[in-house]
Order: sequence, then C-alpha cells, then structure tokens
Amino acid sequence: QEQLVESGGGLVQAGDSLRLSCAASARTFSNYAMAWFRQAPGKEREFVAALTWVGGGSRYADSVKGRFTISKDNAKNTLYLQMNSLEPEDTAVYYCAARRGGSWDTPRSYDYWGQGTQVTVSS
Repeated sequence: QEQLVESGGGLVQAGDSLRLSCAASARTFSNYAMAWFRQAPGKEREFVAALTWVGGGSRYADSVKGRFTISKDNAKNTLYLQMNSLEPEDTAVYYCAARRGGSWDTPRSYDYWGQGTQVTVSS
C-alpha cells in the first residue's frame, strides 16, 4: 500500500501563489507516475497536472497552463505543484495521485491517492 501525504494548502487572495507538496516513499517515486487532481464542491474530480513516464515531461490542464508547474525532488521523494496567479476558480481540494499505467489525465487510471489539501482563493 503506497501512502501519499499532501500539504501546503490554505486561504489566499486572487493573484497570490501557493506551493503544494506531496510526500511519498522512494518506491512510489520509482514505480509510479505522479499527478495532481482537484475537486471543487459539487463537481467531479478533474485533472490538473502530471509527470509523464516518457522523457520526464509534464502535462497540464488548459485551465492551469502557464500558471501551475509540476515538479519532483527525487532526493526528498516529494512531488510539488507550484501555483501562481491563483484565481477563485482554482478553489478546490487538491489531491496527488500515483499510477502504474493508463491515461495520465483519467482519475480511474490512478492506483493511489492522498487525503487532499484544501486551497481556497478569495476574490
């Protein structure tokens, strides 16, 4: 059973920045591709950003492209999501997730999930 632990959420104003962290084991980082999803009240969980297996690249949802950056620190076994120019529409619970295969943007492809961290952006 892989464990993922998110942190870094909070209440900010529009235009501010936040950095989310997701701590995992070394085994998780070696064997799984990682991503961030979010879920707003009354909405389905949606893809935010992912690190891909091939070439170490990244993918982003159109709504966050140019504002959010996904990265990882292998030495610390930690996944990050740097969020800049935050908007009220970014308000949601943010989850990190790990998968062995499947599509990088589909929640059902992911095998393990963290507990989530709340991000609230006020206007």
